[in-house]
Amino acid sequence: MNLIVIMLDSLRQDHVSFYNRGKPVFEGVEACKTPNIDRFAEDCVVFENAYPCGLPTIPVRTELMTGQYTLPYRPWRPLENEDITVAEILRREGYVCGLIADTYHLFRPAMNFHRGFHSFIWIRGQEYDAYMLPPPLKKKVEDYVNENYTDRWRELVARFLANTEDFEREEDWFPAKVVREAIKWLRRARKARYKRIFLWIDSFDPHEPWDPPPRFDSYTDPGYKGPRLILPMGGQASEWATPEEVRYIRGLYAGEVSFVDHWLGFLFRELEDLGYYDDSVIVLLADHGHPLADHGKFLKGTDRLYNELLKVPFMIRLPAGEGARRTDAIVQFPDLLPTILDLLGLSRETLSMHGRSFLPVLLGETDEHREYAISGYHEAVDRCIRDKKWSLIQRPEGQPDELYNLQEDPRETHNLIDECPEEAKRLAGVFGNYFRKVEQRIVKGVQGKYEVP
Repeated sequence: MNLIVIMLDSLRQDHVSFYNRGKPVFEGVEACKTPNIDRFAEDCVVFENAYPCGLPTIPVRTELMTGQYTLPYRPWRPLENEDITVAEILRREGYVCGLIADTYHLFRPAMNFHRGFHSFIWIRGQEYDAYMLPPPLKKKVEDYVNENYTDRWRELVARFLANTEDFEREEDWFPAKVVREAIKWLRRARKARYKRIFLWIDSFDPHEPWDPPPRFDSYTDPGYKGPRLILPMGGQASEWATPEEVRYIRGLYAGEVSFVDHWLGFLFRELEDLGYYDDSVIVLLADHGHPLADHGKFLKGTDRLYNELLKVPFMIRLPAGEGARRTDAIVQFPDLLPTILDLLGLSRETLSMHGRSFLPVLLGETDEHREYAISGYHEAVDRCIRDKKWSLIQRPEGQPDELYNLQEDPRETHNLIDECPEEAKRLAGVFGNYFRKVEQRIVKGVQGKYEVP
């Protein structure tokens, strides 16, 4: 049995129409269309409540690749020598392992996320990758910022424009490059008749900057005359963007998601044509979502532990699409690796993992796995603990905690911390048990740390 992982970055669950049933998320922005992911999901076990533990990009991938928690003691840092990764495990078991990614953080010096793979392909130029020399020669930064942008943010925009200014055809954009390289790898693997393969496809899109090709820039107001704000700033959006600009940025994000979905369609068709649908476990997930000023701010941040950041698409297709269904079981990302090893029939007796296998959920035997999910950033005090109904966000000292009924208030707009103190106390108690034996380094005042690299 083969294993294929399709990793997306910053994809909100409510922008996948299979989850959101085609409903608009924001006033003035058409519902995002994802027909290819939707068709794929029809043959999957689709998880409604899959959550990262430690955020953001690198801690999440560490959890997924090692089965270890990264919250609260592992920040954004390279893989350690003592880590045992999924690629190393499967390579030892005779799998041919490949990594294809444009997520440049994986390949920065000493990060080591390529470890264990027989081959890896790094597609250069994403986000602020030091690829091409800025400034851009064919585009004007002023067309992509407003008068409130700081020099630092203008520099970041200039870097991305320099990296991408030669893009002309849709095939030049990053999602297309990732999928085309993945297809070449899969075709070569079939031609070589490898008995078992493991391919990790890591697409950095729909991470910002959001600059979809013209054909997919269909969610923004055609009458908009302002700058093309492909990279929103951090902080309160009302302090640097007009309501019209906020709607425009949300439309760019939806267009980026639809473009990613379009190219995933080519990948899915190739997987089917090559026969991988019949003999492979295929996992599609996102590392986290992305705030779009739902609670006032764009971008990820330690103070934004709401659904828009934490709820992600997470689906697993078993060979021949067996057992497809939805489940509300709560799983966390360290649980994926032990589950995969159990599914592939591989022993993990000598492996120490924090994650717990949810194989019984995959096989349709139960919809119960974890009672709670805990999420947060290593560097901050804010923590979120939630079950299927409630979400408690614990804030730093001096700031009010927040409690939301997720079933009645999925947009998390009505704080019930004063009305339902017993629920808050119950969740806080579980939270305390989780951290009781773990030493925390508390660093305050870093809520904006991940707004700028």
